[in-house]
Amino acid sequence: MSGPPPKPAAMRQRRNKTSTARRLSAELPKDFTAPELPDVGEREWLPQTRAWWADVWSSPMAPEFIDGHADIHGLYMLALLVDDFWRTGSRELAAEIRLQRTAFGLTPIDRRRLQWEIERTEEAQDRGNRRRGTPPAGGTDGQEPPEDPRSVLYAV
Repeated sequence: MSGPPPKPAAMRQRRNKTSTARRLSAELPKDFTAPELPDVGEREWLPQTRAWWADVWSSPMAPEFIDGHADIHGLYMLALLVDDFWRTGSRELAAEIRLQRTAFGLTPIDRRRLQWEIERTEEAQDRGNRRRGTPPAGGTDGQEPPEDPRSVLYAV
């Protein structure tokens, strides 16, 4: 006895599909512009906060943030926390920043949780190959890669 036949795919309740999985381009779209930090009373944004803001908006994750919606307001609030942290060095602010930035995929573990993968450029792949000891395609400096010494081995 083999049991009942499986349901048609369209009728299955659980398909284990990931709705957040994305492959993010390392290059930003040509028409992409980052928003400015907001005017908040008489606050003068610290250089560290401005650098953080520029890093966030020049990252591959930036196009995923929906401008004009809740994402931008959350990033504004996070910018305030970052600015206050640089002014005080408060551990409580550091903890809150760590909690809030998870929603935006700003760390490698957050991107993994969101299943966002950044496309790798050839340069990064070549660096990884060098680190692992694998010769890049075409050898180094345009020369042929050295012959594999295992090529003379054969099974007996």
